Amino acid sequence: MFHLHKQEGRARRGSFETVHGTIQTPVFMNVGTAGAIKGAVSTMDLETIGTQVELSNTYHLHVRPGDELIKSLGGLHKFMNWSRPILTDSGGFQVFSLAGLRKIKEEGVYFNSHIDGRRIFMGPEESIQIQSNLGSTIAMAFDECAPHDASRDYVEASVARTTRWLIRCRDKLRELNGREDTINPHQMLFGINQGTTFADIRIEHAKRISELDLDGYAVGGLAVGETHAQMYEILDVTLPHLPENKPRYLMGVGTPANILEGVARGIDFFDCVYPSRNGRHGHVYTNSGKLNLFNKQYERDMRPIEEGCGCPACQSYSRAYIRHLLKAGEMLGMRLCVLHNLYFYNQMMTEIRDAIDGGCFAEYKKRKLSAVQGELC
Repeated sequence: MFHLHKQEGRARRGSFETVHGTIQTPVFMNVGTAGAIKGAVSTMDLETIGTQVELSNTYHLHVRPGDELIKSLGGLHKFMNWSRPILTDSGGFQVFSLAGLRKIKEEGVYFNSHIDGRRIFMGPEESIQIQSNLGSTIAMAFDECAPHDASRDYVEASVARTTRWLIRCRDKLRELNGREDTINPHQMLFGINQGTTFADIRIEHAKRISELDLDGYAVGGLAVGETHAQMYEILDVTLPHLPENKPRYLMGVGTPANILEGVARGIDFFDCVYPSRNGRHGHVYTNSGKLNLFNKQYERDMRPIEEGCGCPACQSYSRAYIRHLLKAGEMLGMRLCVLHNLYFYNQMMTEIRDAIDGGCFAEYKKRKLSAVQGELC
């Protein structure tokens, strides 16, 4: 399924074959938590801006509109009108983010819905069942993302439970993929490495889950409060203990600089809400740093967000017009900024792949880091 075509240092250029198409890696997955990118971005837009993989969330789609409803309508691909790969997050991150609304036990996690307060239970089998109902290309194992400052004793117990949950996820997916009524009988499973910033726990967990020979492996529990230096250190010590012949996914990361550093360490998959979230607030990425289009300096600026950019916003509209839309509260302004940011990220991944292919990633990384780390203005 995963083919490693070229390496430069630890940076990897590959392709990942799935039932919904081949993914060229490294890749950035565009985040549509509830089945849509926030900012009025359609699946047709995603094709236009070069999106390879869309990411949706198990917990959120289970709560609304309901995974059984989506299954009855033909699965998430048909529901969204999106034929390319979809990765579904397991709901495990909600174990972390909804800390005030949940209780963790061996069998799983009891939640109170963030929407209406109703009681919800989700364990490994439930998470995989929901993801099977959605019919995503890649299902993520159910895990606990422990707080970055948790004690060693807590993290050790949490990681051991996450491993037990992973085995239950694997067994449940095998069962569901063999059923006649399954939407996607070729659904894949990625396991998740945890351990916060304890290097030895990370390493041992990576070794243990690698023995399970899953379709891919993720590094979770980072970008949740630790420093960038700590994150990079954990990647440095953990990745050598994950299989080289399987894709590696750094969950929830991150900024353009984080992605460049992740690629340099051997990461293949990324996702983050930053480009869409920042776009909805008028913050746009360029190769001269981020711009805040709410600033008055752009009031009469008839240039596109970035000269030479091929995104729909830059092809047709000026900074001045987009600023006007944002100030007036018009949704089009938000939409154009989100489209530009997602295009910027997707285009950066194309540039990264081309640089690795050409044997010049180190040079590209140095140049790109210098460009994208400009101050917000």
